[in-house]
Amino acid sequence: MRIAADTNVVVRYLVWDDQAQAEAAARAIEAAEAVVLSTVVLCEVVWVLRRAYRYVADDVAKVLRRLIESRTVEVDRTLAEAGLAMLVAGGDFADGVILAEAGRARCACLVTFDRGVRAMPGAVEITQPE
Repeated sequence: MRIAADTNVVVRYLVWDDQAQAEAAARAIEAAEAVVLSTVVLCEVVWVLRRAYRYVADDVAKVLRRLIESRTVEVDRTLAEAGLAMLVAGGDFADGVILAEAGRARCACLVTFDRGVRAMPGAVEITQPE
């Protein structure tokens, strides 16, 4: 069977902090012929691991890479790699995904108020009137 997994299922599977839910998540994920993880789910998983579980970026990157390289897991590889590259470089996974999507859509630039993102190629900060 082909399934899509929600963030909470993936997090339980990865952190195994609730025995019953982790076992249920493992049964579903490991029994599936294919597990589809949307880019939104990947962004949420990274956010939860960083904020709620206090994982450092390198640990999140290792866990996520192992997950997405599983033979049964399907992701948008281009966006996942862009997010991972940004995360490993000290940035935010979601910002990497957003920049990659902007490039894929052939946008001239990404306009943002985020000073951390503006330093990335293809991003332009919007300045507020003083």
